[in-house]
Amino acid sequence: MKEENSYFKSSNPIKGVYGDFIVTSKDKKEVLFYRFSILSCGLFFSLGLIQWFTNGYNQVWIYFAGLAISLGLGLKWIHIYLRPLHQALILFWAIGCIGLGINVFHFGLENFIYGLKENPKWLFLIGPLFVSLTGVGFKEFFCFRRIEAIGITILIPIAFIGHLTELSNEKFTFSLLVLSSLLLLILGIRKFDLPAEADIGDKSVFEFLENQRKLNTSDIEIS
Repeated sequence: MKEENSYFKSSNPIKGVYGDFIVTSKDKKEVLFYRFSILSCGLFFSLGLIQWFTNGYNQVWIYFAGLAISLGLGLKWIHIYLRPLHQALILFWAIGCIGLGINVFHFGLENFIYGLKENPKWLFLIGPLFVSLTGVGFKEFFCFRRIEAIGITILIPIAFIGHLTELSNEKFTFSLLVLSSLLLLILGIRKFDLPAEADIGDKSVFEFLENQRKLNTSDIEIS
């Protein structure tokens, strides 16, 4: 009989803040999906900029769409202790996707990147999409102190604010985006060096917070 891949084996009991817990096979699969999503974000981001630099704005939308989808999947499988924060990142992502659709409808599928370049204020509509990406970067830096997470935590906001306010020129903005995409790609690759348990975190904390939420909900319903 073929032995189960050791990566997907449930862990031994792990001592948490609020009791022992086990990282299951399902947990580890979700971590793997999350890591592939982050890696895909980095790939789509980098390839989109390469396409932009070598062939102009045509078909950049394909990579932009891939980035948005990958980010959405990453947010589905990410593990964040604070449920409201997780929900906020998903909400920002959803608003940004709607804004992306509005931009595409206004400027056209092939020209919306050029439209954003020439009309910086339209970036407000897709800004929330990158707010959620920045949130992922902050989580990675806060939890693992990965220096490459600075690419999406700090450099992307600087690039967007610089373009919105027109304080930075196109070359500077593009350079920041290239550096951000490369750091995101490195982050995605290096995620696979970590044990799955690192991305899961302390499941006893998740369980405690969920029980507290259900208790508070029950109290509100009774009152």
